[in-house]
Amino acid sequence: MVYPTGIIGVVLAAYVYFFQTNPPLYADSLLNVYYFIMSVYGWYNWVQKKDDTHYTFPISWCSKKELGFGIGFFLFFWAVIYVVLIKLTNSNTPILDSLVSASAVTAMWWMARRKIENWIAWIFSNIIAIPLNFYKGLMLFTLMYVLFWYWHGGVIWNGRKI
Repeated sequence: MVYPTGIIGVVLAAYVYFFQTNPPLYADSLLNVYYFIMSVYGWYNWVQKKDDTHYTFPISWCSKKELGFGIGFFLFFWAVIYVVLIKLTNSNTPILDSLVSASAVTAMWWMARRKIENWIAWIFSNIIAIPLNFYKGLMLFTLMYVLFWYWHGGVIWNGRKI
């Protein structure tokens, strides 16, 4: 299962983004704290069952309401994170850092709720994260996001079951 290893990974990533980059990728650092919380929440949701054969949160597409909420969630967090980065930090990549973070916040929310749209949000986030991490000189993270992009895109575009 992805959640236990993800929890370890986000703790390490938060450290790298905050302490190993100059200036730090503040939003990505905090994003990994959010990932940690959502990983615990998602792990809990993914194992909850109504009965022996039915999950409490079945894998499904978002309803129109959930999709609208998710897009609003993304836009709200993009604006908030951007303003925080501009006003309170010395970030030199506030637009991209906030864009990656807001799309990943949305993707993680949908993933924890077992919504199929999480894949599309992850692909979008990875496409932005690749050049951002490359620019910051974080080559292992760049490679990781390329692999995530390849995996997420392959699942969607090759018609594999989600």
